[in-house]
Amino acid sequence: MRVATSQIYNIANIGMNNAQTALTKTQEQMASGKRILSPADDPVAATQILQLNEEVTRTEQYIKNIDVAENSLNLEETALDSVLTLVQRMQELAVSAGNTAVLTPNDYKALVAEANSRIDELLNLQNTRDAAGQYIFSGYQGATQPFSRNSDGTFSYHGDEGQRQIKASGSVAVNVSDSGKRVFMDIASDNNTFYTEANPSNRANPPARISVGQVTDQDEFDAFYPDDLVIQFSENGAGDTVFTVTNSTTGQILPGANGLNEREFVSGQPIEVEGASFTITGQPYPGDGGAVPGDSFTLTSTGKQSLSGTLTRLSDAMNAMDGSQQSKDHLDRVVSDTLANLENAVTNISVVQGELGARLNTLESTREQNLDSKLYTETVLNDLEALDYAEASTRLEMQELVLSAAQKSFVKVAGLTLFNYIS
Repeated sequence: MRVATSQIYNIANIGMNNAQTALTKTQEQMASGKRILSPADDPVAATQILQLNEEVTRTEQYIKNIDVAENSLNLEETALDSVLTLVQRMQELAVSAGNTAVLTPNDYKALVAEANSRIDELLNLQNTRDAAGQYIFSGYQGATQPFSRNSDGTFSYHGDEGQRQIKASGSVAVNVSDSGKRVFMDIASDNNTFYTEANPSNRANPPARISVGQVTDQDEFDAFYPDDLVIQFSENGAGDTVFTVTNSTTGQILPGANGLNEREFVSGQPIEVEGASFTITGQPYPGDGGAVPGDSFTLTSTGKQSLSGTLTRLSDAMNAMDGSQQSKDHLDRVVSDTLANLENAVTNISVVQGELGARLNTLESTREQNLDSKLYTETVLNDLEALDYAEASTRLEMQELVLSAAQKSFVKVAGLTLFNYIS
């Protein structure tokens, strides 16, 4: 059979190229340490490798999430420990304040100064932020400062009741924050009480302020509970600023001591109604007698009392201590309520701390599961794609031999010619 010279060259070229390609691939495998360099090498194994790599990446992210969660929960635990230390000091201060027969008004001024300093400290702790700048007690609204002091000296909560979560594994999500409302606001009060608020739409400038207030007659207030009050300002025919007190539940206007619905307003003078006492200071806007209403304030009854409210009421009662029997009796009642409410605050915070411990335990056990899962996945992945160096070395030597033989045989065949046989 006649074989053309070009055919000889083509056959030799294909053979050497194939040998060179096989040799190069083996060299690449040995350099990378991987058996599969492209999906074409083993389509089934390549698909499995892709899935396993995704699983490893996902597990590594879960482990990073756990690091973030642990940092956040440890920060919250530290903040709550500081709050409990603060509460313990305020319990000691309240006990001291109960010595009404011994302490002088000047002594109470020193106690008020410390109480107010502790209230400022509490506000800072309630507004604790994590390493990412997120507020840990604002619920879902991590970017929103949860607590603020109003111009009237009261405190407001601006967060919500949610709890942010982080995925610790495919099946485990852990709460990494707590609502400040639950931790610091919704604390059981030893007695029915109330909180006061100014209407955000009030127009007085500077704004009039309403005090935190006190329950001065518990039996009378208990009979009123759970109704609420609205204090509405207006101007009478003589041009004087007056106000009405309305039961917002029944719509009934409660007359003053003079039997009239409209009450004369004197800045800072105690307003006593339904066993509650509070003051409004400043000059409330009385309205224009037409479309624009006057300023208003609300008194909302509740069976709960915020921690800041408890401390503020104690501070106000000590500040009002003038040595009279009436102020002593009032302070004695406030001290009793304060000690009971602070004990309730300790219980409430301790419950939250117990939950923090449980979450940290969950994170630790989940971390171990993730590490075990990652190790197993990487082992399977290694079995699929890792190169057997002993087999590859033997194969490389064989391929080098094949390539060398192909090159040498081509040289010999290419050198053949009929002239070699002519003598």
